[in-house]
Amino acid sequence: MSLTPVSAVPESRFSHPLETLQDFANDVLAHARALGASDCEVDVSEGFGQTVSVRCGKVETIEYSRDKGIGVTIYLGQHKGHASTSDFLPEALRETVEAALNIARFTAADPCAGLPDAALLATRQQAFVDLDLYHPWLLPVDGAIELAQRCEHAAFAVSPQISNSEGATVSIQEGQFVSANSLGFVGGYPSSRHYLSCSVIAGKDEKMQRDDWYSTSRDARSMASPEAIGDFAARRALARLGARKIRTCKVPVLFEAPLAAALIGSFVHAVSGGSLYRKTSFLVDSLGQRIFSEKVQISERPHLRGGLASSVFDSDGVATHDREVIVDGVVQGYFLSAYTARKLGLQTTGNAGGCHNLIVHPGKFDFRGLIKKMGRGLLVTELLGQGVNYVNGDYSRGAAGYWVEGGEIVHAVEEVTIAGNLRDMFRHVAEVGNDVLVRGSKQVGSILVEQMKVAGS
Repeated sequence: MSLTPVSAVPESRFSHPLETLQDFANDVLAHARALGASDCEVDVSEGFGQTVSVRCGKVETIEYSRDKGIGVTIYLGQHKGHASTSDFLPEALRETVEAALNIARFTAADPCAGLPDAALLATRQQAFVDLDLYHPWLLPVDGAIELAQRCEHAAFAVSPQISNSEGATVSIQEGQFVSANSLGFVGGYPSSRHYLSCSVIAGKDEKMQRDDWYSTSRDARSMASPEAIGDFAARRALARLGARKIRTCKVPVLFEAPLAAALIGSFVHAVSGGSLYRKTSFLVDSLGQRIFSEKVQISERPHLRGGLASSVFDSDGVATHDREVIVDGVVQGYFLSAYTARKLGLQTTGNAGGCHNLIVHPGKFDFRGLIKKMGRGLLVTELLGQGVNYVNGDYSRGAAGYWVEGGEIVHAVEEVTIAGNLRDMFRHVAEVGNDVLVRGSKQVGSILVEQMKVAGS
């Protein structure tokens, strides 16, 4: 079964053309205006998904979903109300506007509430720029089953020690939306995101180990083959056999690329508007300060064609722009929406809804090079628990991975805890690898931290 998607959008993929969603948005805005709303913003969306899972060669689940919705936010001065509906009939739209208006009448005034400054909104020309975000995948259920079976079969073919499977999954997710507000902003587009995953178990009885791998993309042609995914998942599980604890020590820790993305996610959370204005972040007032080592450079590139987090405007309708977030370890900007920016007395950064293709500039070392540079320490490939305190930066997570001696992996490690403080961890990033893995809004290679406490036996 081919991974090649269709190039044209079949009429049956969505219930309505994008132009009809714009009409719904315009009807909502007109009704809000007629009822005396000071301002209004509306989001109209619809989407569908198909997910097929196979376990040990047999179909385990087939899921098919369709959803749609309209969210309406009304402002009466600085009083705000919100309501939503999944009914697109004219009467339902009017009732939703009226419900949001009634809520606004009873909410307390918020001096920071309101639409963004009109000058910051994306123009109509900007808002409908094609960033190549939609690649429909007309994959029938039988084809999805075949792909999942091929993926799982490739895993079992690696070794007879692959004793069981948690399944292989093929997922298609597609949707489209339109956002508009009473200041004249309107924009929207279709988008897609597909993935193929496999999770298997190696060994038997109490010595079993599991691991997984997946590939995701807006365009199915860009995903790894099912055979490659299954093969790699199996090899990762096999490599974990014989895992053991290690003695408590302080050593360098290398975060594998998928986990390094989560580490950067902790930084984003700490310098996001909500955390900053509530003062629940250890990075309050960090603008202009060096919080990372000088080796760390982070850029935001919202307009990458086909990017998993690309967008020409944020969820406020504010136009997005390329910018530098970290230069030589120094914070150049926060992640702010219109509301959180007002709370802080700053200007929105176009990040209502999150970051857009955050790129941590890669260094000169590949994955093997990072292991050699580390010399002796812990390579972390799995994290457990949610032990991050964003108020003071304390970091403590259960971990598994591999012990490294002399620049070589010597055995698998399990049942340890790594601990430190994010402020220290960021400041002591020794290297950022060039083994960049793109799975979401953050693009980063593996990250080597100079020293952390590893609690074992």
